Amino acid sequence: MVEAQTWATRRGSNPRLENDQVLDIPTTPTGDVRNNNSIGALLSPNLLTALIIASWYFSNIGVLLLNKYLLSIYGFRYPIFLTMLHMISCSFYSFIAIHWLEIVPFQHIVSRRQFLKIAALSAIFCFSVVCGNTSLRYLPVSFNQAIGATTPFFTAVFAFLITCKKESAEVYLALLPVVLGIVLASNSEPLFHLFGFLVCVGSTAGRALKSVVQGILLTSEAEKLHSMNLLLYMAPMAALILLPFTLYIEGNVAAIIIEKARGDSFSVFLLIGNATVAYLVNLTNFLVTKHTSALTLQVLGNVKAAVAAVVSVLIFRNPVTVMGMTGFVVTVMGVVLYSEAKKRSRVTAH
Repeated sequence: MVEAQTWATRRGSNPRLENDQVLDIPTTPTGDVRNNNSIGALLSPNLLTALIIASWYFSNIGVLLLNKYLLSIYGFRYPIFLTMLHMISCSFYSFIAIHWLEIVPFQHIVSRRQFLKIAALSAIFCFSVVCGNTSLRYLPVSFNQAIGATTPFFTAVFAFLITCKKESAEVYLALLPVVLGIVLASNSEPLFHLFGFLVCVGSTAGRALKSVVQGILLTSEAEKLHSMNLLLYMAPMAALILLPFTLYIEGNVAAIIIEKARGDSFSVFLLIGNATVAYLVNLTNFLVTKHTSALTLQVLGNVKAAVAAVVSVLIFRNPVTVMGMTGFVVTVMGVVLYSEAKKRSRVTAH
């Protein structure tokens, strides 16, 4: 970057410049500033933020619906391979985003210890995503999202068990409707499947465990990684972890896909599109946080569960009951109450 320079003209050297006037030569803008200026010239900040939020909803709900369609309706019975495909996609697109597009600065792994910590997070990440994708084979998206909304409950449990961190009584009370709602929804779900329910709970618990463990392992300033860099390292590790599992459990899926593609090229397009949208979930998470705040992302997440449930019911026509919808609403309201209670407890602590 060129440093700002000031050139002072000699007195009388130019009759149009008097009284020691100073000419300021502006600094050369960075790539980020240039990109922002070019985008800002086309879109207002409010419109840009709205488009980013719309993209976030499209990618988050889109990947859920595509996974459900592939695993439950289209007949693609390989959730582990599908998850590995998502990880490969995230590795490829993350490399382009960081090394070519320079969305965020590239960060190196500084030690073997940090590498092992990221590997541990990758293993938990694999477990969570595979369980989540597997559950979509057996459960409707609406019920899947109701279970997923209980993540704060598992986060509080793991935070207490692992770090002995205690929350305020208000926070724990806010978790009661979260649990009550999912009990109501489970008891009245017409398409309830025990195995699907258990793996979905496992996925939710794994997601909560990853957030707690990540907060413990990557705490030092030297080891902290930007979310996009963390994905760059975690995704290929996760793909390598999943490879032996998909080969042993699901067989040579790649050969099956190639054989199927000869008669149905749409299957390849569907898998590539699905994997691309899976990466866009992570990219739009970053963009929403960058252009709004982490709190906005949390609020959008609460609303997303309800929107995804409604959209899935409209598309897949799965039956719902009044008690099931009531349980889902109670769970989401509990999550909102939990978020507000956590916010107040942080303010009180400071």
